[in-house]
Amino acid sequence: MSEQYKALHELSAPTLIEGYRRREFSPVEVVQSVLGHIERWEHHLHALYLLRPELALQQARDSEARWLRGAPLGPLDGVPVTLKDNIATQGDPMPLGTAATELTPAPMDAPPAARMRAAGGILVAKTTMPDYGMLSSGLSSFHKLSRNPWNLGCTPGGSSAGAGAAAAAGYGPLHVGTDIGGSLRLPAGWCGIFTLKPSLGRIPIDPPYTGRAAGPMTRSVADSAWFMQVLALPDARDSMGLPFQDIAWNKFDAGVEKLRGLRIGLLLEAGCGLAVEPEVRAAVEHAARLFERAGAVVAPMQPFMTQAMLDGMDHFWRMRSYVDMKALPPERKAKVLPYIQQWGDSAAGMAGEAVFKAASQFHATRVATVNACRAFDYVISPTSPVPAFAAALPSPTNDPLRPLEHIGFTVPFNMSEQPAASINCGYTGDGLPIGLQIAGQRFDDLGVLQVARAFEIIRDPQRPWPQPPSEALHHVD
Repeated sequence: MSEQYKALHELSAPTLIEGYRRREFSPVEVVQSVLGHIERWEHHLHALYLLRPELALQQARDSEARWLRGAPLGPLDGVPVTLKDNIATQGDPMPLGTAATELTPAPMDAPPAARMRAAGGILVAKTTMPDYGMLSSGLSSFHKLSRNPWNLGCTPGGSSAGAGAAAAAGYGPLHVGTDIGGSLRLPAGWCGIFTLKPSLGRIPIDPPYTGRAAGPMTRSVADSAWFMQVLALPDARDSMGLPFQDIAWNKFDAGVEKLRGLRIGLLLEAGCGLAVEPEVRAAVEHAARLFERAGAVVAPMQPFMTQAMLDGMDHFWRMRSYVDMKALPPERKAKVLPYIQQWGDSAAGMAGEAVFKAASQFHATRVATVNACRAFDYVISPTSPVPAFAAALPSPTNDPLRPLEHIGFTVPFNMSEQPAASINCGYTGDGLPIGLQIAGQRFDDLGVLQVARAFEIIRDPQRPWPQPPSEALHHVD
C-alpha cells in the first residue's frame, strides 16, 4: 500500500519525519493513532510492558513544540519507538521477563535508550520477553503470554517476543530487541518482519556479553536503516564496542543491481538440531532462484555446525543460569518459569572439565562459521528450520534438555560476530511467515541491508499485515 493511503500508525519513520517537516500532521496525532491501534490489538497480543499513554503523549507534545520552533532534536524526533524489557530505561524496573526479579528502578538509560531519546524518539512502551531471555517464545513468569499477530494460537518467537509482535501488528515503525543466539531474527522470521543483528559492537549495549547484540525490528528495510543512524552512535559503556564508523546508512537502497555478480552461499541444512521443514526449505530455495535471476551466483554450502557445538553452548548457558539462580533466595528462584529451572538445574553436576569443554564450543563455532563463509560475499539460509509453534510452548521441542534445537542457523553468526538479517520470503500453507536469513562478512552491516533491500524488491508480493480480530473482516489493503 502506498504511504499516502496508510493510517498514521502505519507510516515509516522517514515518512513521519517528512510529514512533521511539512506540517502535514503532528507527533501528537501520530502517537494518538498508535495508542488507538494498540488499544484494539493489545488485549489479544500482550506484547507490551509499561504502556503509559499519558507519558507518551507528553513526549509527543514536547516533540510537536520543537517542530513548531523548527528545532527537532534529530532523525527520530516525534517517531514512536518501543524498547525491549531488558534495555534499561532510567527510573523504570527491568524484570527481565521473570517474576523472580526484584523490581528496582534502573539508574540510567542503556545505550539504545539513550541514543533514542537524544534523537527525539518517543518511547511508547517497553516490550515483553521470556524469563531471562532464555526462550525463543513469549512464555514468561512475569509478563502475560505474548502471541503472534498472524495467528494468535502461535508464538511470536523470542526472546524479543513483544517487539516482534508489536512490529508486525503496527505499533509504530521502530522497535528494538536483543539477540544472543537468534532472539532478534527468530521472532522477525516468525512474525514476517525485518531485523538486522549487527556485527558485534556495532550498536553499543550495556551490559555487553559474548555474542550479544541489540538491533532494530521493523516492517521494512528502510526503517531499520533509518534507525541504524541513531542506534550505531558510540557509547563508552560497551567494552566490546567497535570503533565508531560514519557509515552511510542512507545508501541502504543500492537497487537490484547490488546482487549482480555476488557470490552467495545457500545453506539449507544447519548440521545440528531440528530438520528443516519442507515448506521452509521450499521458500528458501525459491528465494535462491530469485537471487540467481537477479544476477547473483548462488552455490550450495555444506553444513558447518555440529551437534557438539550446539550442545556445548547450551551446556555452558545452563551453567550460567544455574549459577545465577543458585544466588537467588529459594522463594525467588521458585518464581522462575519451571522449564528454565529444570534447564539450569540440569547443570548442577557438571565438573570443571565439562564446563571448559562446553565453553570451548563457542570458539569452535566461531572458527567454523568464518571458514565456511570465507568463499562467499553473503550466505542465505532459513532463519529457523520450523515456522512459529504453539504460543504456550517454551520451545519447539518442549523439552528443557533439548531447548535450542531450532537455533542452528542463527547462533553461529552471534559467535562469529557477523551481521545477519531476517526478512520474510514466503508463507506456509497455514499463512505463517517464513524467514530468510542473510548473513554477511564481519563489519559489512550496510552490505547486508543492501542485499536485504534488493531482495525486498524482487521477492513475491507480500500479504497484507494482520489486523486486530474485530477489524480483520473490514480491512481493505
